[in-house]
Amino acid sequence: MNTETINFETQNGATTAFVAQPDAASAGATATSAVILIHEWWGINDHVRDLAGRYAAEGFLCVAPDLFRGKTASNVDEAQKLMHALPMDDGLNTINHALEETTERYGVKKIGITGYCMGGTFALRAACEVDALGAAAPFYGDIPDEASLSRLKVPTLFIAGARDNWITPEKVEGLKEAARKYDLPVEVVSYDADHAFFNDTRPEVYNPEAATDAWQRVLKLFGERLQS
Repeated sequence: MNTETINFETQNGATTAFVAQPDAASAGATATSAVILIHEWWGINDHVRDLAGRYAAEGFLCVAPDLFRGKTASNVDEAQKLMHALPMDDGLNTINHALEETTERYGVKKIGITGYCMGGTFALRAACEVDALGAAAPFYGDIPDEASLSRLKVPTLFIAGARDNWITPEKVEGLKEAARKYDLPVEVVSYDADHAFFNDTRPEVYNPEAATDAWQRVLKLFGERLQS
């Protein structure tokens, strides 16, 4: 697996993205599909880089754009400040530029998006606004307003935790109701787990059984929609 950090411009200034390429791409073959990975409120850290490597090991080019432009958090207070200081339109613009850069630089044909926590919020909103995406797999992100959700055309797997006190079951039910009302291509899977249960660097919330099952479901979606 080959990794690199790339630079690109956005409407609010330059940023970077961490990129993990599958072994086939490292050997000279062209990757045909990519996953845009949106980080949690901690920023681009070792966990995000590890996740990118996991996608690369499954044959996807993985691009993790830095929505915080180089800033990272080491505690909850710092993370909250970074997240609350990031306007939705700024994050979405960075994602759009990352999509363009991924297509132009690597020549991929199909692109999906995923994200965790704050990244799940941005991944789901991007799926509502970017028809060019082939699939979306947001993990326990906040739910957009109904007007935004009504525009969702991208096949989406939404991963939730039934014991999540932020993305509560009530919020998730709102997503289900919108999916029924507008016949949206959304599947919701909820586990008996806490918020951030996929993050194996946080033993207080990590749920290996739920994380393993969710991972297989995401790989199935991306395999069908991006690699076939």
